[in-house]
Amino acid sequence: MTLFSTSEIGSWLINNTTRLYDFPRVFFTLVGLFAVLWYSWTFIKSSKGKPPSPPGPRGLPLVGNLPFLQPELHSYFADLARTYGPVVKLQLGSKIGILVTSPSAAREVLKDQDIIFANRDVPVAGMIATGGRDIVWNPYGPEWRMLRKVCVLKMLSNSTLDKVYSLRRKEVRDTVSYLNSKAGSAVNISEQMFLTILNVVTNMLWGGTFEGDARASIGAEFRHAISEVTEILGLPNVSDFFPVLAPLDLQGLMKRMGKPVEKLNGIIEKIIDQRLKLEQSESGSTSSTGEFKDFLQFLIQLKDEEDSNPPMTMNHIKALLLDMVVGGSDTSSNSIEFTMAEVINKPEVMRKAQQELDEVVGKDNIVEESHIHKLPYLLAIMKESLRLHPVLPLLVPHRPTEACTVGGYAIPKDCRVFVNAWAIHRDPSVWENPQEFNPERFLNSKWDFSGSDFNYFPFGSGRRICAGIAMAERMVLYSVATLLHSFDWEVPEGKKLDLTEKFGIVLKLENPLVAIPTPRLSNPTLYE
Repeated sequence: MTLFSTSEIGSWLINNTTRLYDFPRVFFTLVGLFAVLWYSWTFIKSSKGKPPSPPGPRGLPLVGNLPFLQPELHSYFADLARTYGPVVKLQLGSKIGILVTSPSAAREVLKDQDIIFANRDVPVAGMIATGGRDIVWNPYGPEWRMLRKVCVLKMLSNSTLDKVYSLRRKEVRDTVSYLNSKAGSAVNISEQMFLTILNVVTNMLWGGTFEGDARASIGAEFRHAISEVTEILGLPNVSDFFPVLAPLDLQGLMKRMGKPVEKLNGIIEKIIDQRLKLEQSESGSTSSTGEFKDFLQFLIQLKDEEDSNPPMTMNHIKALLLDMVVGGSDTSSNSIEFTMAEVINKPEVMRKAQQELDEVVGKDNIVEESHIHKLPYLLAIMKESLRLHPVLPLLVPHRPTEACTVGGYAIPKDCRVFVNAWAIHRDPSVWENPQEFNPERFLNSKWDFSGSDFNYFPFGSGRRICAGIAMAERMVLYSVATLLHSFDWEVPEGKKLDLTEKFGIVLKLENPLVAIPTPRLSNPTLYE
């Protein structure tokens, strides 16, 4: 039995002969339609479960979002996060930038996927400063681990810091004596604390301090050079976003960076040469107890050890010393300045801190580091200051070594990842009245400096957490305690205290803190 008879088929062919002439057109139309459907199905299948790219503002051809970056990057990035969410994508020339602005996303970067994000995105200016061989920029690996171990165990350990307390005490007492000589006059607190900490750091590094006129002149030279370095490191550089244009140095930042780095390197190289000559002239390089006199002596000894693996080189030594001078002095002095500015701006906070100091230390005594653990309100002041003004507002940019996912979004390999600690510390969903300086929020709180809580991590977190936390905590607390215990502080008449921030890789006050000290201790000899 057939469906159609021969006569019926023939009749259909006769009646549709004209339609058969359209067969090629119909055929290719059907093939094209099938191809589109197949491609769509294949694309949907391949992209099923694949995370989307993070949202972000549209940019211009070639340059992307570069023309729209604002000088205060930390607050500009915070504004973008409020519009686009906790993970934002920016096209920065040929480089992709990822902004991370929530505790959960920060946890993914700094803890859950720490090993992927353990490398730095090294700027051209960073390479000029240290050659990328220091702790800050060195890629994660055996060399970096060796450098960090050397610093943490030999320079910044609690046992080492305990041994050099007398040095910190001397420098702080010298500063108190100077401030007392200027009682009733306006003094630049930032400048004085920078000089104090610079002396502490350089003495720990190579046994050198600057006294008298040299203290002010060399200290000012150091300060200017270090400020230049940290400012340039925080500036967007076209050479970073268009590597092919780097040799042209269109913004002149590479040339500008070369001058302060040359100055700092010159000082450090001179000190190393002097030490090497001294080592050659002396029969022994260690003290009678077998201990090293300073960090430089230890580094030179380590360089000469053949079994050091990876080997310590002279370039490593120079880079480490530069790291310590730049990182140790600038960051701590800025933290002290911000803390003092916030306290002076809130007289009731100053009164509470001084009352605690009077109860623990007394007005007939001077502050010692042994008092610090008995001063919870002072610690709360430091924590609150670091919440509002974290030393590195965007930390140091990370670079993922492979494509991954953060916050449900695809993060490409080798992009530049900014973790906005400054914005997270001011998140109103986490902090009540986040813009207000309120130390009470840290009394009996769970927050510390360990980086384990991603609502509060002023020193970073993970493998790349700041190596100098112990030293920073001691210097800031001891210095602030001494300044508040020894003096009352007020701004000069007719002046208003300005807490405006200036962005850089290290956050600063836009205008240096100038205030008037008035002695408050019972015995004038306590200021000697």
